[in-house]
Amino acid sequence: MPTPELQAGERIDQLYSQDIQIIQSSQVFSFSLDAVLLAHFAKPPVKSTGRMVDLCSGNGAVGLFMAHRTRGKIAMVELQSRLADMARRSIALNGLTDQITVYQQDLATITEQIDKDSVDVVVCNPPYFADEPDSRKNPNPYLAIARHEIKTTLETTIQVTSDLLKMNGKAYFVHRPDRFLELATLMGEHRLAVKRVQFVYPKAGRDANIVLVEAIKDGKATGLKVLPSLMTYDENSEYSASVKKMLYGE
Repeated sequence: MPTPELQAGERIDQLYSQDIQIIQSSQVFSFSLDAVLLAHFAKPPVKSTGRMVDLCSGNGAVGLFMAHRTRGKIAMVELQSRLADMARRSIALNGLTDQITVYQQDLATITEQIDKDSVDVVVCNPPYFADEPDSRKNPNPYLAIARHEIKTTLETTIQVTSDLLKMNGKAYFVHRPDRFLELATLMGEHRLAVKRVQFVYPKAGRDANIVLVEAIKDGKATGLKVLPSLMTYDENSEYSASVKKMLYGE
């Protein structure tokens, strides 16, 4: 593939385990381990008729990292035009323009483009922090919007997720453990039954700092599975074997 034209401050990184290249910028947006964890945890639709939506897609990391596992179409929804443009160029860089479409718009209005009750899987790496009046925000507006609920809220992302999904469609979220109960409660209020949960810990003996959640639309409120804990780092402060595999493959 031809190398895309990069803007000032941009670079091309690679997720070696998936042979995916992605355009990043420390000044604007770079994916974090959260995106890799979500892409690994989520189960995309396999069939070519399957449809997946990546809400709050940023520079497209989650959708790009999952593309090889589905023959279905992927839609990315990202509010910030600069990030949506980075995603489009990364999609072209990886030869995935026939499979992935980017919608640069507010996710609250995405059902104007994607029909309600039409999607098999929704993945979402939403802003983690509520927009409290006294909360400290990054002075960089790109990063502030990505991290704080300035332009959307957790309830809005969950409402839209439920609207998009077919009955028995699946939602996958990554978030902070201190908001897990809020997340689960809102999902229940919007017809999403939590079915699988995995907590991620920086290392043994530390509190969890990430939670991964799977929910099913109109599923029964029983049968919850809490998966084995995942450690980011081992006792030598190197990536654990599980995380190394996600990042670099076998």
